[in-house]
Amino acid sequence: MSTIAVCLPPSVARPLCEELEAVGERVVVLGPLQIGLADALAGVDALVLLADPRQLDAALLVRCDAARVRVVPVAMDDAGAHLAARLGVVPVREITARAVLASITTLPGPLTSPHSDVIAVWGPHGAPGRSTLAIALAAERARSGREVALIDADSHAPAVAAMLGLAEEAPGLAAACRQAARRSFDEAEYARIRELLPTGTGTLAVLPGINRPARWPELPADRMRSVIDAVARWSEQVFIDTSALIEQDEQIVSDLDDGPRRNAATIAALQRADRIIAVCAADPIGVARFVRAVTELRELAPATPVMVVVNRVRSRAIGLDARGQLRRTLERYTEATEIHFIPDDGSAADRAILHGQPVSIAAPRSALTAAVRRIAGLLDLPGAAASAARPREARRRATRTRGSIRRSQ
Repeated sequence: MSTIAVCLPPSVARPLCEELEAVGERVVVLGPLQIGLADALAGVDALVLLADPRQLDAALLVRCDAARVRVVPVAMDDAGAHLAARLGVVPVREITARAVLASITTLPGPLTSPHSDVIAVWGPHGAPGRSTLAIALAAERARSGREVALIDADSHAPAVAAMLGLAEEAPGLAAACRQAARRSFDEAEYARIRELLPTGTGTLAVLPGINRPARWPELPADRMRSVIDAVARWSEQVFIDTSALIEQDEQIVSDLDDGPRRNAATIAALQRADRIIAVCAADPIGVARFVRAVTELRELAPATPVMVVVNRVRSRAIGLDARGQLRRTLERYTEATEIHFIPDDGSAADRAILHGQPVSIAAPRSALTAAVRRIAGLLDLPGAAASAARPREARRRATRTRGSIRRSQ
């Protein structure tokens, strides 16, 4: 016996509830305002409601996903069917127990868009190039005409808006989180607060980060997860620029056990991501920091595939056979199985910053752009470009990494 919540007009809800109870199902009748309450879906297996924008929106689907509740929208007309299709759910046309139960039994689980792909770009301290790479990859993917979004979730040093010449006073991610808290972050609100960046043959949707680091309490973990899930419903790929810090023991220095955590946005993004791109600076200090930090990353998201990208590769910082040395070191100390390299191309990076554009637009023929395009091409194949950089013995070996690179020169 399942518990089915019904939120429909009384004229159609009453006969449906009688039919469901007649076949042994437990029925709970909810009003339109009740389905917005935090505990309304507790113990419910499925929710039947109208495919109407006043009831069915992305925020509701996110809550139902979190509560493991299957959603059955009833489309009374073509507009309702179109709304359900846009949100990635399958509507029913007949308000009968047979149609509702058939829909529930054919759903494999909570409804999430099968086409969305959330990619978090992370790297340790030392400015390895997280934001530059996140912007470049997102813009390159958008060039092919895909629906691509870029979210700046860095709560320590947000930089996406400044690097793209966008207004730092724009609502952006902070406004999206506020709307998510009110359960009103829908596709129309997303279209209003996002910034659209032309990428040549496509358009990139950008949610800028907070304009001052002191505003980090506006990005709590639960709101971040809701925003990411919602944006993923409206996009084929979502890139998230994160901060370096991923420590979860901030309560040690806080007077509030349940107070806000500055690293919550980054942790939520990394735990939600389908894939993680881990950026390593190509110098002895950068590699040592990466080896130490990637251990914590794998503890935070142990099952998420990780692609390792070594940025600004140059022989003058590593010595002869720079790529070979970096590859051997990372394979030994992080067990990364697939590593990609981006050459040191300061002129292309400077040109991108000067013009406030992604590097593929500012310097389309540069070596940096060519490397970014090779990596972006791998993102067409979910999981194919993933490397499991597991942390076995990495923490014990990390202290010797810098000396290992220098001795091999």
